[in-house]
Amino acid sequence: MTHSRCFSRKMLLNSVLICVTLCSDLSCGFFAASSRRPNIVLILTDDLDVAIGGLTPLSKTRRLIGDAGISFTNAFVASPLCCPSRASILTGKYPHNHHVINNTLEGNCSSRSWQKSEEPHTFPALLKTYGGYQTFFAGKYLNQYGHSDAGGVEHVPPGWSYWVALEKNSRYYNYTLSVNGRTQKHGADYSRDYLTDVLANMSLEFLQYKSNYQPFFMMVSTPAPHSPWTAAPQYQDRFNTTKAPRDPNFNIHGKSKREEMKVWRTVSSSERDRMGLSLMLVANVDLGPTILDIAGFNVNKTQMDGVSFLSAMVRTSMNSSSWRTDILVEYEGEGRSVPDPSCPLLGPGVSECFPDCVCEDSYNNTYACVRTVTPFANLQYCEFDDNEVFVEVYNVTADPYQLTNIAKTIDQEVLEKMNHRLMVLQSCSGPSCRTPGVYDARCVTES
Repeated sequence: MTHSRCFSRKMLLNSVLICVTLCSDLSCGFFAASSRRPNIVLILTDDLDVAIGGLTPLSKTRRLIGDAGISFTNAFVASPLCCPSRASILTGKYPHNHHVINNTLEGNCSSRSWQKSEEPHTFPALLKTYGGYQTFFAGKYLNQYGHSDAGGVEHVPPGWSYWVALEKNSRYYNYTLSVNGRTQKHGADYSRDYLTDVLANMSLEFLQYKSNYQPFFMMVSTPAPHSPWTAAPQYQDRFNTTKAPRDPNFNIHGKSKREEMKVWRTVSSSERDRMGLSLMLVANVDLGPTILDIAGFNVNKTQMDGVSFLSAMVRTSMNSSSWRTDILVEYEGEGRSVPDPSCPLLGPGVSECFPDCVCEDSYNNTYACVRTVTPFANLQYCEFDDNEVFVEVYNVTADPYQLTNIAKTIDQEVLEKMNHRLMVLQSCSGPSCRTPGVYDARCVTES
């Protein structure tokens, strides 16, 4: 017996959709013995910011897929930056374990080191090598993929039967694709070259010609709506008057907080509290374990930091009190060793500056956070790796826009426990990343 279900997850930096045909005869083991493995489709978009209405234009997507699935209202990313976040999806690991710290080759983004140490152990590689899956990738992989110092577009990561990858970062015209390791250049003709449509057509072609005797995993990773924000011609004038929401924290400098900190809090657009899942805390490090679990793989055989949330999606019995209550978020700030040419008066240490001297990043914008979600605690605790070891704490229930840092008013014992928990998570690996948090019901009961 099989049945189809789609599971949608919304993230601030990436929006993820999992569609899967579930088989009822999965069993335990390295991979389940059943020959009827489910087909899985993972759709990843880039910079689709749900918190400011990014899903609003996608009415057909929401109606045909999202409304038929499950939305996790507490879904987060392990890093608020593109390449580390994508690496976490592929490996199921926090950044301190996959060692991708930024979008540069020097920061391990698609570097030779990444290719050697992590690519052979990604969840698609496990699906293909041990599960007999035919695997298909189309779209943006990692920001530095195709770099001449890391094998160029001839490099095809292990684990992919069919490979269609964008060279480097987001573009919609005048780009290069690696098609199974061979260069395919595109120009500026909408009918032939618009990347979003090219990826869709190649994906449909795979579905048409794939083998019907093997299960398949498909990952479609469109750069849209990432900059340069090149819309298809029919949509160019659709949102000319649309503005970013003027929420209470719009253009406001918060008190007692670091202004450089990148936003990473995520909010689901779903208004429904389906199956009591609104408080279930999931992260992008859970995607790999969940997909492997769907395929019948024994996730305990991996070194992934995340945990499968399959049991919640298929409505099997699950003890919510045993589910995790916190996750780790890590970010390493980038700063130029010389003054940024857009704003030389600021001196070295900043990067991505605009002419008005507003900079997107700096070297001391390095931080780690514990995000806690329980029925009785909704906290964000962060420490900055700077000269002050600056601390930020927000009660996200009372202060959803994070305007008031309560680090100096919260109970000292709570601060000490959160500090200890952060240190534990920053050094965790595999199962140790899933130990009870400060507000875990088991710890509260014991204390």
